[in-house]
Amino acid sequence: MTTKNLTLPNDVQEVPQLAAFVDEICEAAGMDMATTMQMNLAIEEAVVNVMTYAYPAGMKGEVRIKAQTHDNYVEFVISDDGKPFDPTEVKDVDTSLSAEERNIGGLGVFLVKHYMDKVKYKYVDGQNVLQLRKNLK
Repeated sequence: MTTKNLTLPNDVQEVPQLAAFVDEICEAAGMDMATTMQMNLAIEEAVVNVMTYAYPAGMKGEVRIKAQTHDNYVEFVISDDGKPFDPTEVKDVDTSLSAEERNIGGLGVFLVKHYMDKVKYKYVDGQNVLQLRKNLK
């Protein structure tokens, strides 16, 4: 089992660090390029949502990402001290509609749910904790 941690400020300029972090974990887990790209997209969507919406405008905050590789799965746990938000409660966007017909927002959460095998949220001790799991087999 490999465990790695990354802490980023709530600043989208820091996202390139996240991509390198996710790549490293996926490579350690032996994931193929297509799955690694999906993981990067899903994790980036989740983290950018936290950076953008968890803290009031102008307030500095952190996004903590813990990644673990196991024999059968990889798990990313994203936590922050921002306002409570449960992405698992967000209704899936209707992807059958054209982009013009759809409401704004929700596509990132949809991608996270679509690419991950398990998405779990809890609010504990003043923290949002989002658990994302991808099975390896």
